[in-house]
Amino acid sequence: MIQEKARLDFKIYPPEAQAVGQFDGGRITEIKPVGFPHESPSIKNLGPLFYWAWATAKGYGKITLHPHQVFEIMSYALEGEIGHYDSLGNRSHVQAGGAQVIQAGSGISHAEETVGEFTEFFQIWFDPDTQKTLQNAPTYNEFKSDEFPIEYQEGVALKTILGDGSPINIESEAIMKDITIEKDRQHQYSLNRDRTLAMVIISGKGILFDLQTGAKHYVSKKDFALIHASESGNVLIQAGADSILRVAMIDVPAQTDYPLYRNR
Repeated sequence: MIQEKARLDFKIYPPEAQAVGQFDGGRITEIKPVGFPHESPSIKNLGPLFYWAWATAKGYGKITLHPHQVFEIMSYALEGEIGHYDSLGNRSHVQAGGAQVIQAGSGISHAEETVGEFTEFFQIWFDPDTQKTLQNAPTYNEFKSDEFPIEYQEGVALKTILGDGSPINIESEAIMKDITIEKDRQHQYSLNRDRTLAMVIISGKGILFDLQTGAKHYVSKKDFALIHASESGNVLIQAGADSILRVAMIDVPAQTDYPLYRNR
């Protein structure tokens, strides 16, 4: 009997297997589920998802003015408050649940800061089509937490950061959800063929089930799960019996129809 090939390929990276970094003399530290091309782990087939860092700061910290081109860069506040200044003259702060989005286009410089006793935020870079976006003027926009739609299911809250209903519009093709699952509850996510799902565990413990094979993958805070679909399949995300599970996940095409920075 020939066993059917699994449709979904799971890889789990614990925190110690992820890249790290720091700024401002160590006031801001980072763990990087998806690091820069020269950093470990070596991640492939993430399409337009280029970089994903989880930054933490105790007290004030600053990343001084520095330039970007082309990339679409989103900072998403998990806790505390993050500030922004750029060469276009924008100054802003967003609190937990809010986002700051740069579409760097032909070029922009910006500085970042953490405000308050404790701050956590994601910084996520997307890689759009350079030939198009390099011709665009740079932009900056901020979004408060209550601007994002939240869908409530039984024991599950699904906040859309990127995708249908989100106030954020970027050139790169991506869906992003911030999902909170109550104890012992579960959420099923359908992943289409030739898509990649990147998932960071923000808090709690849980299990990721491959519904085709029955395989279980146990995850906890700061784990990074990478799931690639060679054929469409379903992932069941279940919270543990003793903790609420919160995850951030980004669904992107495994390949793009334009050259990516990593491949240049």
